[in-house]
Formats: sequence, C-alpha cells, structure tokens
Amino acid sequence: MKESQMSKLRKRLGILITFLLIASLYSCNNGVYYSGHGKFTLPLGKNYNYLDILVTRVVDGDTLQLESGERLRLIGIDTPEMHESDKLYRDSQRTKQDIQTIKELGRRAYAFTRDLVEGKRVSLEFDVEKHDKYGRVLAYVYLKDNTFVNAEIVKQGYASLMSIPPNVKYADAFLKLYRQARENNRGLWK
Repeated sequence: MKESQMSKLRKRLGILITFLLIASLYSCNNGVYYSGHGKFTLPLGKNYNYLDILVTRVVDGDTLQLESGERLRLIGIDTPEMHESDKLYRDSQRTKQDIQTIKELGRRAYAFTRDLVEGKRVSLEFDVEKHDKYGRVLAYVYLKDNTFVNAEIVKQGYASLMSIPPNVKYADAFLKLYRQARENNRGLWK
C-alpha cells in the first residue's frame, strides 16, 4: 500500500474513532455535558419538545430533572433546603430557625412537589431568561390538566416567593397565593 493511501486510511480511521467516542459519551449522558463555561448540549440524537416533556425526578421542592437530562428551576418560588448547603445556613441565620427544622420543611416541600409532578409529562413556559447562572432551565410548569405547578406549590403553602428580575411575569399572582396560604395555615405554615 502506498504512503498516501496509508495516510488517508489513518485519517478516516481517526475520524471514525472520534465519532464513535462522541456517540458513546452522548448516549450515556443524554447529550448534556458540563464544561468550565457551563452546560452545553451536543446536537445529536433526540430533540425534546418543551410543550410535552417528562419530569423524571424531583430534585427538591423547586428543582426538577427532565427527560432531556436538564435540571429545571421553577421560576418565582423558593422551598426550604433539605440538604447541607451554604443556602441552608444563610436561611437559618435569616429566619432564626434551626438547621434540622429547615431540612424537615424542605423534605415536606420536596414530597409535595414529587407527588405533584414526578413521572408526569408537563409543558414549560419561559419568561425573559431561559437559563440561570448554573445552567438550569428556568420555567413555569404546567401539568397536562393545566395545573400551574409553580402556583400550586405556593397556593398549598409549600413555597415562599423568590422573584428575580427580569423573570417576574407571575410575581403579583404568586404574592396573592402566598398571602392566602399563610393566612389559611396551609402546608408549611400549619
């Protein structure tokens, strides 16, 4: 075999090995990767429809895992932490509640959200920003029966409010639901 033919063969083999490596990595992570600059998705495989996407897991009371592999942060609400974190300690100092109390409230909020959405198909509505600084999807979530998940969590008393401009489309509605939940001793306010 001539040297030029060997060179072409090595080049093609290199391309094939690179393609197979990328394809195998892609299939293991649903195409979602993290780099030093944040999350990126490889343009291979299935495209996901945000108007009909499965919630595969509830991470905590205000964070979901989608079938695409992405994490989703519910806009406008904040539930108590249930795991050790800097936020847990900041919340403890701010509210003057002990860590164990906050964690228990976080577990209750998590259970409510899990029962509401885990394993269900949902539709997403976006506000001004589609992702937060951690690479999570930011969205308002709706069940197929049109239940507005973000609002339902607040209405039933399992979340406080967290409005971060410019994503404030439903801030006034959430405030009204929050006040009603507190006044009626619902959820975490019992």
